[in-house]
Amino acid sequence: MRSTRAIIHIERFCGNVKHIREKLGPAPIICAPVKADAYGHGAVPVARAAIDAGAGYLAVATVEEGAELRSAGISAPVLVLSLPLPEELADAVRLRLSLLLGDEDMVKEAAFAAEQAGEKLAVHLKIDTGMGRIGCLPEAASTLAAYIASFRSLVYAGTATHLSVADSRVPDDMCYTKKQLSLFTQSIESIRAAGFDPGIVHAANSGAILLHEDACFDMVRPGILLYGYSPVEHPPITVEPVMELITRIVLIKTMRGGDAVSYGRTWTVSEGTRVATIPVGYGDGLPRGLSGNFSVYIRRRFYPLAGRVCMDQCMVDLGNDTGVRRWDEVTIFGGNAHSAADIAAKLHTIPYEITCNINKRVPRIYA
Repeated sequence: MRSTRAIIHIERFCGNVKHIREKLGPAPIICAPVKADAYGHGAVPVARAAIDAGAGYLAVATVEEGAELRSAGISAPVLVLSLPLPEELADAVRLRLSLLLGDEDMVKEAAFAAEQAGEKLAVHLKIDTGMGRIGCLPEAASTLAAYIASFRSLVYAGTATHLSVADSRVPDDMCYTKKQLSLFTQSIESIRAAGFDPGIVHAANSGAILLHEDACFDMVRPGILLYGYSPVEHPPITVEPVMELITRIVLIKTMRGGDAVSYGRTWTVSEGTRVATIPVGYGDGLPRGLSGNFSVYIRRRFYPLAGRVCMDQCMVDLGNDTGVRRWDEVTIFGGNAHSAADIAAKLHTIPYEITCNINKRVPRIYA
């Protein structure tokens, strides 16, 4: 077992599902996104935990990610959120995945793949209400719904949109989200007026669950909230971070004033100090941008990184503290240390990126 490990606290994940359910009440289905290897937490174990905790749907980004779940024996409904290539559609049909489609060409390709396999494929209609990514325009929603319904090989299973600034309390952003929801609601009404059942209606991501109750239709898609981070300040529910990244000290050496540490000689010892080497670097997902700008947690104290983060190792300035020993555990983030959100704030990014970037070579330990 490597010194560097990601501890995944499954009970916290299940607790986060519970807190979201308590806020929502019994009605909306919870769709748990497990794309990008469950935001770095491990797709299969997290998917199983999500279903056990009450999620009714799973979401992935690719057909390949869906195949991983099916290979593990997971039979729950799986929605593919990104557009597949035409050559992936046969696998999507075989694996009984649901596709999120928003244009006639892809609908036609999907229908043909299902017909060739002699199967029915579930399709969710995606409406672009202001994200500018995938999906049809709101005014085309009823026409595309009719097109989907015209194919016997397709099952019109749901209708969705994506909210781009639902995690913002800025007044202009709040208005923009309300505009998106209004366009989406009008689109749903136009589909029903045309004589079609829109199926499972869904729009709410983590931000919308927290700030826009009117976005919680038949199903919600909480992402980062499930993994313990709120996209908004002072959220109305409490969630706990699920991942903890730890390692151990593999070497401690005493260095003299004037000695340099790591690439580029960006950090020089001003006076005698002890420097610890820990086997974690940007190859494991510890961002190089934290060089000289981050502290790790050892024996109930924080100690700063010394010099640049290397691909596989980095160094820690212990000062004159002789209480730290070789093989001691080091917490990079999680537990009593800084959180992934703290790291993200330093790097002007989001905690999603921090957890997603923890490399596959780092073993996941499920606690």
